[in-house]
Amino acid sequence: MKILVVGSGGREHALCWKIAQSPLVSRVYCAPGNPGVASLAKGESVPLGAEDFEGIAALIEEKDIGLTVVGPENPLAAGIVDYLSARGEVVFGPSAAAARLEASKAFAKDFMSRHGIPTANAAVFEDPETARRYVRAHGAPVVIKADGLAAGKGVTVAKTLEDALSALDLIMERRVFGDAGTRVVIEEYLEGEEASILALCDGEQVLMLPTSQDHKPVFDGDQGPNTGGMGAYSPAPVITPALETEIREKILEPTVRGMASEGTPYRGVLYAGLMITKSGPRVVEFNVRFGDPETQAVLPRLESDIVSALTACAEGRLDTVKLTTSSRPCVTVALVSGGYPGSYEKGKVITGIDAAQQDPDVTVFHAGTAKAGDQLVTAGGRVLNVTALADTLEEAVKRAYHAVSLIHFDGMHYRKDIAHRALNRTQ
Repeated sequence: MKILVVGSGGREHALCWKIAQSPLVSRVYCAPGNPGVASLAKGESVPLGAEDFEGIAALIEEKDIGLTVVGPENPLAAGIVDYLSARGEVVFGPSAAAARLEASKAFAKDFMSRHGIPTANAAVFEDPETARRYVRAHGAPVVIKADGLAAGKGVTVAKTLEDALSALDLIMERRVFGDAGTRVVIEEYLEGEEASILALCDGEQVLMLPTSQDHKPVFDGDQGPNTGGMGAYSPAPVITPALETEIREKILEPTVRGMASEGTPYRGVLYAGLMITKSGPRVVEFNVRFGDPETQAVLPRLESDIVSALTACAEGRLDTVKLTTSSRPCVTVALVSGGYPGSYEKGKVITGIDAAQQDPDVTVFHAGTAKAGDQLVTAGGRVLNVTALADTLEEAVKRAYHAVSLIHFDGMHYRKDIAHRALNRTQ
């Protein structure tokens, strides 16, 4: 069987890496892919953009691809699953209508309200001055979100009124996120600890993957602006078995039932970003694809054949699947370009990846890399995800950071406290 993964980042490299381990698979194509994918024994990058639907359809036909897995949110929101499904292809991912759970935070809020799914109280605004009046009336802390897709960076947790007003100016007046800032969602600030839940959904059934926790702010101690993700670890001890059951019964299953009842059945992977509050789990956001970098921490723990699970999900047979997960924790640390998530330079030479992967429990996933002749160079904000498995979380953290110490590129930045919440629980 041949499989196509659409996308080019660390998540897509991790998906290709896991898919290539399946005995069912002879070749894994990735469009457009990256040098990490190309280095896999079964891997091949194809220079096609993730939103080149016609080119992707032609590739599927030419290579006789049996399953297409869509990584990023933009092609999903643009309707790639609808386009390929109409041609009779088997595709893993939600329709454009179902992808509104991520593509519009306002839609997601209204949907959760309609179906009684626990989340923060919120209001939606299209007029900047009305939004400013609302913020002044309600005060801080408050959460300001661009309504549309903003690559994980359109959220500001405003601790002061000045921060909130500045976020509204950036989103609605200066349009730093483009059309994503046409509307804003202003939410109450929730106290608690965040966690990430990934669940396979086939329109009716829900199958949860191992829990994880992301680290969004760029600096240690959760300081600085939000990024696409500076690292993650799995499992997240804040999610107890009892909480896992509550999340399934009060959030995931009602979401899948609700989407089906509204004529937009949800098929693919549903990402629920949660805040675990004193009164229970609350949805912070929904994403309609594998989280990045959570995927890089979750997939190494999955012992089951992912291809069987993805195919069953796409074909509506999720009730035939059982997943086995390793008890070993996993940690992934993002190495980013200096200046990220703001402006940064590209083309910095990367060294040390081979040395870092001498440890069989360490894998380096490429997120923003390119080839310049024989050299590997930086080509994005998030450059690499250094991932380690071990028997304990403490040891996984040590292995990951030892591997990080062997890698170098000019301006390289990374957080030094990935998994700090879990480690503090055990001290």
